[in-house]
Amino acid sequence: MSDTITADLVDLDLSADTKEAAARALAERMAARGRVTDLEGFLADVAAREAQMPTGLDGGIGIPHCRSAHVTEPTLAFGRSAAGIDFGAPDGPADLIFLIAAPAGADDAHLTLLSALARRLMNTGFTDALRAATDAEHAAALIRGEKTAPGGPKAASGDTGADEGEADSEDTAPDDSVAAPAAVSAGAATGPTDGDRPFRIVAVTSCPTGIAHTYMAAESLENAGREAGVEIVVETQGSAGFTRLDPAVIAAADGVILAHDVPVRDKQRFAGKPTVDTGVKAAVNRPAALITEVRDKAARGETTEAAPASTPVERAGADGEGYGTLLRRWLMSGVSYMVPFVAAGGLLIALGFAIGGYEINEAPSVMDHFVWTQADSWGALLFQIGGVAFGFLVPVLAGYIAYGMADRPGLVPGFVGGAISLTINAGFLGGLAAGLIAGGVVLAIQKVNIPAALRGIMPVVVIPLISSAVVGFLMFVVIGKPIAEAQKGMTDWLAGLTGANAVLLGALLGLMMCFDLGGPVNKVAYTFATAGIAVADPGDSAMKVMAAVMAAGMVPPLAMALATTVRGRLFNRAERENGKAAWVLGASFISEGAIPFAAADPLRVIPASMAGGAVTGALSMASGATLRAPHGGIFVVPLIGNPLLYLVAIAAGVGVTTALVIVLKGLRGTTDPAGPATGEDTAPAPAAGGAGTSRETVAAQP
Repeated sequence: MSDTITADLVDLDLSADTKEAAARALAERMAARGRVTDLEGFLADVAAREAQMPTGLDGGIGIPHCRSAHVTEPTLAFGRSAAGIDFGAPDGPADLIFLIAAPAGADDAHLTLLSALARRLMNTGFTDALRAATDAEHAAALIRGEKTAPGGPKAASGDTGADEGEADSEDTAPDDSVAAPAAVSAGAATGPTDGDRPFRIVAVTSCPTGIAHTYMAAESLENAGREAGVEIVVETQGSAGFTRLDPAVIAAADGVILAHDVPVRDKQRFAGKPTVDTGVKAAVNRPAALITEVRDKAARGETTEAAPASTPVERAGADGEGYGTLLRRWLMSGVSYMVPFVAAGGLLIALGFAIGGYEINEAPSVMDHFVWTQADSWGALLFQIGGVAFGFLVPVLAGYIAYGMADRPGLVPGFVGGAISLTINAGFLGGLAAGLIAGGVVLAIQKVNIPAALRGIMPVVVIPLISSAVVGFLMFVVIGKPIAEAQKGMTDWLAGLTGANAVLLGALLGLMMCFDLGGPVNKVAYTFATAGIAVADPGDSAMKVMAAVMAAGMVPPLAMALATTVRGRLFNRAERENGKAAWVLGASFISEGAIPFAAADPLRVIPASMAGGAVTGALSMASGATLRAPHGGIFVVPLIGNPLLYLVAIAAGVGVTTALVIVLKGLRGTTDPAGPATGEDTAPAPAAGGAGTSRETVAAQP
């Protein structure tokens, strides 16, 4: 940390009376040394971080900090105020102010050193020594972790571990909790729990910038754990990266503390444990209370449910995944973020047609003509809002495919590539290609060894500039035209489907919709259908495909609900309860209603569902039913062309699946109507969500 803080970055007589003035005074010292290139821009970033959450801490500490493109290298400035400055701490003004400035692309080594300082701030010996320091060089040496005993030479601590764990024997108290393993040993505890071993806690800490509070919270929890006599292991999800907790450690834990202000990565790891979920400052200011709270929850038997599917960034870094698995995850990332736009835009367009008639697409802009008392004006308004929402589909698809690959740096080139795809009429296929290319380009740029002076501007200038230029060139000049031709060919093929070909397509889509009940195969069919209607004036064939896909997706939950009604003895008590909910879920086009049944008995439920889905898809296409809305189930029947035959198609598929399930389960034998006494065979309740929402694939196991 020798180059992070020097004597001229220390002000032991800070005269500022507000946190803004204090930040400016310290930032001016950074600017004078060339560490900050734009003082006002940097101070704006500091203020923006401060607006997220006050940076004052108990014990008279203020720690304003941010990552900024205006910082050339990680820098720390220290100020000591005699009067105290209000940084929003519960216990009053701060007299020790640390301004931490990190480049937007700071390297891990420097960030690790800064995290070491954050941990030492939890050591009262360290802060007392800073209050007693008589000159700037002495204070800077203390912060750097150098030994400064009178009469002895100054010795650097040497490495990150020493920075974190070693302290001057005279000026600072030892910080054993950092140098030692994160787990507090039973021997260091005040006493074991339950007579044989201590209570065990795993924790995660993370703050928006991942520089200060993340590590201070970890240190605070570890110290409190030692005092409380518990074992605690903390995973710090900070800017310097993080090492995931050992799954065995999580499995052995009695409770979990999640202290965070940004999403916890891989949060689903902690499902089924007593959990306290709070902000990161709570772990800094009242760690003992959090430990008591999680122990109380464990004593009461309170546990968390399984976490929902995590975002691509939260799942990033899993080991052992093949390219096929990664590719599927990237594509599903784009589709899952696109689906809400599909649902909102599609339903608005459908409502516009329902209110204003099928000529509403020719209405003038509501900015030029809107009459409050005319239904046509309201129909035009809904139609035009839906059209705007639909305009985001391909850019969002491409942007979030790139996001799934390369995190936030992939968003800009992904969105740019998706917008270009619309411009050149490459459509949905172009969006897929643009997203994959954008993510690949960003990953390639990030592997280049960049000079330290440029790292601060990489995320906000260099990566967006280069990646957008490369993606734009490839889309406009190289691959855009062939993809546009392929898109046109697919559209023409779809429009030319009639008779037996249309029926076969409907059967195929029905099979796909019911194969994995929301998994990748289901998503392919659903996305194919929604891409066809994601235009202002979709063709008749595209609307037939949409109708067939939605009808088939409704079959599995409705069939399971019917089967539990007419032959309840074949299902246990939990399945019969799930069957009641499946009526509503199926009618709403929420295929999750069938997941508990498929998970418990996949070899009977999934084939039966696929058979019924194929029948429904084929009959829907044969009847010529059309649908302009991408969602809604039974509630958008008034918007369906040939609604009576459409309902007959759904009923036929439900009947086929119900009959097959009853026959197949009957061959297996009768289930005890009361259900298993222990509840071990009970299926989980279905999760709410649409057919287009992100869902886990049902594993086909007997």
